Amino acid sequence: MTGWTRHAAALIGLAALLSGCAKTPPPQGTAARQVLRVGNGDEPQDLDPHVVTGIPEYKIIQSLTEGLISPDPKDQHPVPGVASSWEISDDRLVYTFHLRPDARWSDGSPVTSEDFLVSWKRILSPKIGAEFAYLVYNYVKGAKDYYDGKTSDFSTVGFRAPDPRTIIVTLKNPTPYLLRIISNHQSWYPVPVKTLARFGALTERNTAWTRPGNFVGNGPFVLSEWIPHQKLVVTRSPTYWDRANVHLDEIDFMPVPDEGTEERMFRTGQLDCTETIPISKIATYEREHPEMLRLDPFVAVYYYRFNVAFGPFKDKRVRKALSLAVDRERIVRDVTRGHQRPAYALSYPDVGGYTSRAQLSGSLDDARRLLAEAGYPGGRGLPLIHLLYNTSEGHKQIAEAVQEMWRRNLGVESELVNEEWKVYLAAMHATQFEVCRSGWVATFPDPSVFLDIMTSDNGNNCTNYSNPEYDRLEAASLLARNDTDRYEIYQKMDAILVDDCPVIPIYYYTRGYLLSPKVRGYWPNILDTHPYKYIYLQD
Repeated sequence: MTGWTRHAAALIGLAALLSGCAKTPPPQGTAARQVLRVGNGDEPQDLDPHVVTGIPEYKIIQSLTEGLISPDPKDQHPVPGVASSWEISDDRLVYTFHLRPDARWSDGSPVTSEDFLVSWKRILSPKIGAEFAYLVYNYVKGAKDYYDGKTSDFSTVGFRAPDPRTIIVTLKNPTPYLLRIISNHQSWYPVPVKTLARFGALTERNTAWTRPGNFVGNGPFVLSEWIPHQKLVVTRSPTYWDRANVHLDEIDFMPVPDEGTEERMFRTGQLDCTETIPISKIATYEREHPEMLRLDPFVAVYYYRFNVAFGPFKDKRVRKALSLAVDRERIVRDVTRGHQRPAYALSYPDVGGYTSRAQLSGSLDDARRLLAEAGYPGGRGLPLIHLLYNTSEGHKQIAEAVQEMWRRNLGVESELVNEEWKVYLAAMHATQFEVCRSGWVATFPDPSVFLDIMTSDNGNNCTNYSNPEYDRLEAASLLARNDTDRYEIYQKMDAILVDDCPVIPIYYYTRGYLLSPKVRGYWPNILDTHPYKYIYLQD
């Protein structure tokens, strides 16, 4: 263990212990009953941390469950969660976490090291089919062999629990961003294994354990009510270790997929925070209510996926022609109008000092030539393309713009298919689409977030795309000695994606939404992560 690591861990542990001793009084002027009303976009698919993949679900799970460490609300650096302190070995391969003695599940039982180990065993089980299992098996010693079924002996995986309050994690290779993964991503969160066992097999999806009255979590809030398509209510947990410093009494998550309806609810005081803002309203709020409008930097990319196993999309010339025909500058200037940046590569620029050198380039003449070479001159003979998107006025407007660009620039006809969130997700993960609207949000600030998802066996690939060289490079990146070597490997991976075009990058997000001035402790950050325990309302 290095001296710096030991000293930092000791200070973190001391700060955690001190913070648990006394309640921080809420600022003067706070409302008597603290109820935050949040526009959550869509109806959540589920509340199982190991199963869900969407932002609507993640935002709720953040309030109900806590991992070993948590993100700081301002700059996202890791701070103590269930673990009050930790140490890292000199070779950066062994992480030892010390669980706080007062960590409790919402049923009052202690959170133990065994809870974490069984939870990680669960997410590594192929039976559950966790799309984010790679965020564990990519880094932990022996985890990939267990996930692939090469061994059924979980003791070969680099997890140890020498006592109920100590967890030892052994990695395959040094991973400088591991703590950011653990603090931000639900794949490392614990689940209440005893509760799950009452409602079915541990590796079974969609059981009743996530329903009100059944749900057990270890976060600052507990699930109190869930009326589908109306609201989901969480209330302050009486068993949370840091409950004295949680100021919100209740959070109401409102699934409002229509941006216009959401904006009206905000304007009439029914919401304190929206998921988004109608494009047509941005200029009005910039002019009349700039204190309510947030256009924050946000490490995320908006893109379209191809099903590369579908007919003409097996030919990368067709995919590249369709990508070149999309006028990204026009979309961000005339359609989204939220200060987004056009995207010509999947990787978000300047994340951790990395920017892809490879960028999609070519003219409309190049696009037409590629389409003709593929056997579809002027778009003739190309089947009608069905473009899937989830319910949203913004997604619809972008899809209509792309539809018109394909028709005008290439003579290609398409049909828009709109589905509500759960149906859309099911179709996307089953690859039952031709072209599908997508977005990918970084859960920790590293370029690997965007590149990992395009490997052949990644549960979030959802394109049927497979390139052996790309997979080989991704495996090599995990063995890189330092970031310089790792980033050079990523440059080659980005170049492959630009050439193969399994996706159409369209723009890099900004986070556009409405926030009431009375909401405090809600800090802008590039990951759009806002731990609810720090938020309060001030009139």
